[in-house]
Amino acid sequence: MAGKGPELFSDIGKKARDLLLKDYSNEQKFTVASFSDIGVGLNSTVTKRGGLYSGDVAAQYKQKNAVLHLKFDTESNISSVLTVTDILPSTHVIASLRLPNYNSGKLEAQYFHEHATFTTAFALDKSPSVDISATIGTPHIAFGAEASFVTNSGYFAKYNAGVSVTKADSNASAILADKGDSLRVAYLHLFEQLNGGAVVGEISRKFSTNENTLTVGCSYVLNSQTAVKAKLNNHGNLGALLQHQLTQKSFLTISGAFHTNALTNYPKFGLTLLLKP
Repeated sequence: MAGKGPELFSDIGKKARDLLLKDYSNEQKFTVASFSDIGVGLNSTVTKRGGLYSGDVAAQYKQKNAVLHLKFDTESNISSVLTVTDILPSTHVIASLRLPNYNSGKLEAQYFHEHATFTTAFALDKSPSVDISATIGTPHIAFGAEASFVTNSGYFAKYNAGVSVTKADSNASAILADKGDSLRVAYLHLFEQLNGGAVVGEISRKFSTNENTLTVGCSYVLNSQTAVKAKLNNHGNLGALLQHQLTQKSFLTISGAFHTNALTNYPKFGLTLLLKP
């Protein structure tokens, strides 16, 4: 039923966020990935952040309606995520654990209906919290809310609300977050003149500090293998990105960030190379 009803609350405004944030990076990352016919996938990644290097090896195994993700990194962390679909009709169950932090376990259930979605998650630690979110509507308009309740202390750590309106060539969203202290409104529009690219505008306001941030961005498809993106906010932060498809599943992404109000500062650059056979 996923996709036939309203989106999850976590997906409200996601299209605009992806255009403004996805693939932008100040890191240098190299990933080699492979996937076999028996449902096993392997990823090896090396990342440079500043002058420090880190790496991880990730494995994925698919079997019928279950997917298991395992990741081992150079800081001796082991993370696992098990996703099982349709244990009950129109449901997803997600269990996660990160070692050596034995208190990091989390169990989440998602339910998809033609006119509603519902998620609930339980943190399996010494101070367990319960996260609940729900949306009602259709694939074209959705109203939703989410909350996190800390059981030991008996208080709400967060509660947010949002609305999303989606058309074939546009998406608008508004999210009231931080217990009502911040508001984020975004609008994305696809343009044929951009060869499948889009423009987006987002304004966010934090009421306690009277701080406003306006961000505009766009994407443009140069050809079937290459796309560019750019973004700028009212604080002078400029970002640009170029992504080139080397093969059907391999990508090279180059991004940069520059503060136009501090011209003496050096720009920051990121490079990501993903190789898949």
